[in-house]
Parts: sequence; C-alpha cells; structure tokens
Amino acid sequence: MSVYLHDIPLSHAQERFRLALLEAGLWRTLGVEEIPLDENALGRVTAEPIWAEVSSPHYHASAMDGFAVRAEDTSEAQPTTPIQLSVVSDQLSIVNLRSRISRYVDTGDPLPEWANAVVPIENTEALDEDGQISPIVRGPSSIRIRASVAPWSHVRPMGEDIVATQLVLPSGHVLRPVDLGAVAASGHHAIRVARKPKIAILPTGTELVPIGSKLKTGDILEYNSLVISAKIEQMGGEPTRYPIIPDDFELICKQVEEAAKTHDLVLLNAGSSAGAEDFSARVVEKLGRLLVHGVAVRPGHPVILGMVKRETQDANRRPDDLMRETWNLTPIIGVPGYPVSAALTVDIFLEPVLARWLGRRPLEMPIEEATLTRKLVSPPGDDDFVRVVLGRVGERLLAAPLSRGAGVITSLVQADGLALVPRGTQGIEAGEKVQVRMYRSRNEIERTILAIGSHDMTLDLIAQFLAEHQRRLASANVGSQGGLIALRRGEAHIAGSHLLDPNDGTYNVSYIRLYMPGIPVKVVALVGRDQGLIVKKENPKGIQNLKDLIRYDVQFVNRQRGAGTRVLLDYHLSLISIPKESIAGYNQEEYTHLGVASAVASGRADCGLGIAAAAQALDLDFIPLFQERYDLVIPKSFAGDVLLSPLFDVLADPRFREAVSHLKGYDVSVMGALILED
Repeated sequence: MSVYLHDIPLSHAQERFRLALLEAGLWRTLGVEEIPLDENALGRVTAEPIWAEVSSPHYHASAMDGFAVRAEDTSEAQPTTPIQLSVVSDQLSIVNLRSRISRYVDTGDPLPEWANAVVPIENTEALDEDGQISPIVRGPSSIRIRASVAPWSHVRPMGEDIVATQLVLPSGHVLRPVDLGAVAASGHHAIRVARKPKIAILPTGTELVPIGSKLKTGDILEYNSLVISAKIEQMGGEPTRYPIIPDDFELICKQVEEAAKTHDLVLLNAGSSAGAEDFSARVVEKLGRLLVHGVAVRPGHPVILGMVKRETQDANRRPDDLMRETWNLTPIIGVPGYPVSAALTVDIFLEPVLARWLGRRPLEMPIEEATLTRKLVSPPGDDDFVRVVLGRVGERLLAAPLSRGAGVITSLVQADGLALVPRGTQGIEAGEKVQVRMYRSRNEIERTILAIGSHDMTLDLIAQFLAEHQRRLASANVGSQGGLIALRRGEAHIAGSHLLDPNDGTYNVSYIRLYMPGIPVKVVALVGRDQGLIVKKENPKGIQNLKDLIRYDVQFVNRQRGAGTRVLLDYHLSLISIPKESIAGYNQEEYTHLGVASAVASGRADCGLGIAAAAQALDLDFIPLFQERYDLVIPKSFAGDVLLSPLFDVLADPRFREAVSHLKGYDVSVMGALILED
C-alpha cells in the first residue's frame, strides 16, 4: 500500500465524504428535541420556525410613570393657559366620565379603556382639593398640565413588539440571549431544537500521557482531545473524551466499535501517516469503508475519512429493509496527531458536517485582503493554510507569517488569521495580496502594534502591559536586519534590533543608515542584556568560551542569518580567527533565543549563543560572554501616533522595569533612553 491511498484535492475529499453521508441517510438534521426555555437553551439551533402565540405587549401599556388621559382633553393646554384634570380612581366607570379626567399609572401598567395617551409625571403639577400645589405627586386630587399630548404619546400599544401569529425566529437559527427573551415574550415556555450531535474523541498512542503527568523523555502530553472537545462544544456538538488508547490494533478496533454504537461520529486522533504503529487506516478498513487517506492540504495532509458499521439496536429490522440498513453506519475521521493539523482538520471536515446535522449554516469567518510581508513557498499540489499575524501599518493591512510547523500549537494562539495559498500555486511573493480568514475582529486589528525584527523575551512582557492600555502587540521574528528591512518597506510599526557595528562597537545606527536611508526614525533603548553560551545543566562538556565550539565533541546551534546574535557571533569569531566552517552545527538555525535553548534542552545541540533569560526559562546553564544593547527602532511617522503612545507609557512604568529586572541577564538602567531621533 502506498503512503497515502488517495492524496486528493480538498474539495474532492469533502465531496466524497458528503456523498457517503448522503447515501447513509445522514446528510440531514439528526433529530429534534424539546427543551425548557431557560439559559441552557443558549447556542442551541431552532429545529422549526417559532411563531408568536401572544402579542407583546398584549395590552396597551404605559411607557412612562405619569397620568393616563384622553388626548383630546389636553388640546387646549398652553404654557400660559394650563388646564386642570381630575384624578379618578381605578374603579371609575366610563359611564360616569363627563369632564376632563386622568388616572395615575406606573410604567408598564395597562391604560384604562377610556385613555389613549400618558402625560409624564414630570410634566404635571399635583394639586390638592383646594387647587393648591400638593406634595403627593402620585395621588393628588387633580393635576395641572401646560402642554397638550398627541394620541398614543408615551404608550406602548398592544403588539408594538410582537403580534400574535408573526414569525419570531426561523428554523436553523442559533439562539442568542436576546432570542430567548423574544421567544418567552411571544408566549412560549419550551422550544424545539436540533439534537446535539454526539462526537466521540479517541486519542491513540503509546507515547501519550494525560495532562498533569510527570513527564519523562519520550512522553507526549495528550491535549489534542481537550482542544477538539472545546471546538465541538463551540460548534454546537456534544463531545465525549475517551481515555488514551495504546498502540494496540485490536484494542483500538474494539474501542471504535463501542464508540460508534452510541455516537454520531468518531474522531480517531492518531498519527495517520504510514508508520509501524499507525493503525488508523487499518482500523477503518476492518470495521467499514475507507473513503480517503490523505488530502492535499497543509497542515492536515494525512487525514482519514471513512464509514464504520455498527450493530443495530432495532430487533424488528427486516433483512430487506434497505433504508434501515444504510442508517447502520457511523462516519469516522482520522485526525492527524500534530496539534495544528488536528485543530484545522476539525474546522475543515467536521464543522460542515455538524452544521448540516444541526440544520444551521456553516460557520463563516470574515475574509480580509492583506499584503504579505515575506515570501511564502508552498507545495504546488496542496491548499496551504498559513497562520499569520495582522496589523494595519499606514493605509495597508499587513500579514506576517508565523511558524508553519504542524506541531506548533502556539502559532494558532498567536495567529490573527489564516492566509490561504491555493493549490496550483508554488508560493506568493512578498508584497502580494492574500485572502485572510480572520480569527480576530477588525477593531482588534486596528489596535494592534505590529513588531517585526529580533526576538527578545521582554516583548512578551510589553504585550502584557500594553493590554492594560487597550493595545495588542503582534510580533514576527525575522532577525534584526529583517526587521529594519520590514520598516523600510512600511511593513511594521516597530522593530527590535541589536546589530553590532564591528568598526566602532556601536549598535544599530550604522545599519539603520544602510537599510533605511532617508527614513527619519526614533531609536529608544529597551534593555542591556548578557549574551553567552547556553549549555546543558551542570555543563557536562565543560564548555567555557567560543574556542570550545571547534571541539569534535561539541554540537552548536546558531541563529538565522540577519539575526543580531549571529552578527555578534561572527564578529567575535573573526577576532579570534575561528573559521565558521570549523564549527559543527554553525548552519543549524533557530529563529528565537528560546528556540536555541530548546535545541540544547532536547539534546539536538550541546550549546548555542543566546540570552541568559532563555537559559533560565528552560533550567539550563549560562556562560556570559558579552553585553549588548537591544533597541526599539520606530519610524518617525509612527512614533507620534496615538496607536504607539501607550508603548512609551509602558517603558516609563516602574512596574514594567521591575518585571524585566527579574529576568536573568538584563540591565534596565538604559530603558527608555533616546539613542537617535532624526
């Protein structure tokens, strides 16, 4: 068998799955149930139209505290020639009415049959039996008014909100809080809604351990089922999370069979690419029909779609009852093990099915056109969903790509949207337009400060403090040089930079002149920080300085080209005449200091040049070698903008300084110092 049975286009895979559900009688609303009309109905989907049983209000109601009157009795009232109206009791009959009369009503009270308007209490003068001003404003003997009122003034006429028999809500409507009030007002105490689809989530893998486990080498926390379960709840389904199933073919088959009996769909979460311990496709083949194994989409390439048979619960089913036989199937989706692939698989394949089963429209994310900040290369045969951060810089909405690893769940947390690179396209050049499916609202994007440049851990703290000022900081790590180039192109508001000029030992200024000629900037110092070698705990290889990098038993990990840390390394290597080619791992690159620290912690490298805070974060040792200054470079066109003004407030905030000072290897004495202003 080939690695993927059918590596087919996304649209073809979705259609194949839809047709299988249609043939099984499952491309429909699954069922209807009646539930009480209370707060638990929120988010449910109406199974049929809701018609008003009563009008709301069902009587003519006062809209104000005041006095019910006949409008025609007030027609002669003038500021200089007021009129007086007697106040009558609730029991007064219409047949006794011979003069100008009124009756006190509270807001919401029914109007007397003879009344057709209300005079607000603040527009009346309360009078006693002698015609003098009375302190009893709600129960006087009579009132005096100095302006007329039109018929039905300050009255909510019967049916103003809802008229009996009118349509209140259509079928297929997702209930909101205000909808619950409207349904109640129209006379209902219960509501018929679509039954929630029951979805079983089966995580498989011997290497998986539950959340909260003490991890050892080779263990992988199982949290995909948590993410998937929450997404299903959000989509309107009813998820069931099963315990972790080890890589045992027969045991997986048994669990899938059991889940299929009581659920509408089974999600089998495993690494569904071909491998010795991958049983997903074989399980589906044994228990039913394998429709798809492999879809031309990234992330999520190794998706499985199929149908599994389940035992009928109907003892009266006849062998020739073909319709009942076709209903004896449960759809199954094999979800890839990588977190991003798993989450997107649920969005792409499960959400449309749940929408159909619930009778609602599929969820649609708003789409915005944005300009790409750097080139994207994609497989020409796949639909490629790329996570991006967004920011409005000047008049342009810009999209900066995030890490594309299918296992990087934090990229979905940071992402503002998904940019689609359609199949048949090998990539998109920087500066070209892309369609972005938005995760965040336009208002959030308008409040976003876009930072592109060098990575530093203080940026995360800045983001935390900016949130107090109703601002977001979205960042993409491309290195110091890449950040300056992004500023030159008008693709970011700020850039972090720590580029050392080997000629005079200064930072950033000469590079700004080189990469941003003619662009006025404001350069503010953020921190001084220690750079050094990040090594394993207790430094088992006794690494002390850069000269140890050429040892045969030392594996190094570097930062990417254009990173200030790499420029710093190259400068100091040249001072001691160490050729780059002599360092094992010099071309092994990471894009952040934490990436370097992770490479060391995982054993992929013995050491790497980085900052002390990254070593501290992963409980590694740190050998300080150099101190440098990390600056924020801001074009003058943005420096005075209201969007960025909270950034300078944060830099001056003593709480922020204190928070940074707790990070190892940082000097906050330079924070906020003006380095350059053109």
